[in-house]
Order: sequence, then structure tokens, then C-alpha cells
Amino acid sequence: MASTTLDVAGAVAAARARIAVAAERAGRDPAAVRLVAVSKTVAPERVAEALAAGVTDLGENRVQEAVAKRPQLPEGVRWHMVGHLQTNKAARAAATFAVVHSVDSVRLAELLAARRPVGLGDLEVLLEVELTGLPGHTGFAPGDLGEAVEAIGGLDGLRLRGLMTMAPPVADREQARPAFAGLRRLRDEVEQRGGVALPELSMGMSDDYEVAVEEGATVVRLGRAIFGERPPRVP
Repeated sequence: MASTTLDVAGAVAAARARIAVAAERAGRDPAAVRLVAVSKTVAPERVAEALAAGVTDLGENRVQEAVAKRPQLPEGVRWHMVGHLQTNKAARAAATFAVVHSVDSVRLAELLAARRPVGLGDLEVLLEVELTGLPGHTGFAPGDLGEAVEAIGGLDGLRLRGLMTMAPPVADREQARPAFAGLRRLRDEVEQRGGVALPELSMGMSDDYEVAVEEGATVVRLGRAIFGERPPRVP
């Protein structure tokens, strides 16, 4: 399978090179873009290959998978929760991750803040914004974002850093551009109206991350581009 034969170190280098080219096309510093390797369903030994290649940030879609992998990997990894987070998993997530990208309600933010262990410092959070209109997609509606920023930005135990979105599935990566440009514009509007700083834009995945970088992404979330096709999940 591709997931067991892909040269992870080579894939990391290729992704970084493509990020650099995309950033340069947009007149940006490539160093301003953080690569999060999304290790969903990937065995720890494969994940370790990415860390050996210089990856410092790992993303997981499920809390329990991150909890299981952490003891099997080196210290110093920055763990990101990038999947949908249910409120009943908030306590465990607050104790496990450095960054949660998928805060989609004030209630979830409140639970994360309340359950963040003091010794870990503030939990960095990004607000997920729904820009596709597709059924089943989660996130704040653009019109609700200003109120959410005001409510969540004042919670002890959290540090609100920016916004996240997912583009709709597209056949051509250029078709993802409106979603990424829309998130950047929305961020700029919220910053201007609310007088807040939201420096992080988490947007772009394996099929469309170069377009996201051109539109201002500061974080790209790459799974297949680093580890190859996903192995089937064990039930």
C-alpha cells in the first residue's frame, strides 16, 4: 500500500518545497507557514519518521488516538487537535493538546477552558468557520463569529489565536480558493471591528494547501501528502 511505501522524509521535504514556492508566489516568507503532519490512523513508527525529518507538529482527529500515540513518540512534539471535537471529550482534549483547531461553539470553548490543567499553561484555540454550506460541516457561521470571538477571547485558560476552515471537496484545487480567501477576509474584518489580533489561519490540506498558502494560511494540515493513503481504520 502507498501508506507503507511512501518515503516520509522525502514527502516532508517535497511538501516544504511546495509551501516555499507557493509562499514566494504570494510574496510571503515560507517560514511563516507551519506544517502540521496529520497522523490519523498512521502507526507510531511511521510518525517517528516524520519527526526525524524535522516535523515538530502532529495533528490528530480523535482524542483517544493522540492519547495512545503520545507515549510511543519523543517528547517535545506539539500536538494539534484538528478533527471535530465533541463536548464530552473536552476534558481529555484540554489535557492532551497544545492547540485545538476545531472550536465550533462557545460551550465547547468554555469546557476546554474549565478543564485545562493549570500546569500546562493556556490552551491555544482556533475557531472553526463553516464557509461551504454543505450538510454535516461544522463551524461558526460567519455572522456569528464576532460575538464568538468576544466571548471566547475572554476565557481564562485559553488563548484565542485565529480561525480554521475546510474547503469543500473539489476536482481542481483552484476551486478551493474562494473558501481560503473568504476566511482571510473574514479574519481581517473581525480584527478591524473587534480590535483583536487573530494571527493564525489554519487552512489547506493535502489536495489544496498550495492555494491556501497563497491566500494567507499560516498553518497547513497535511496527512496523505506526508504519509500516503490511509490504511483502513481498525474497528
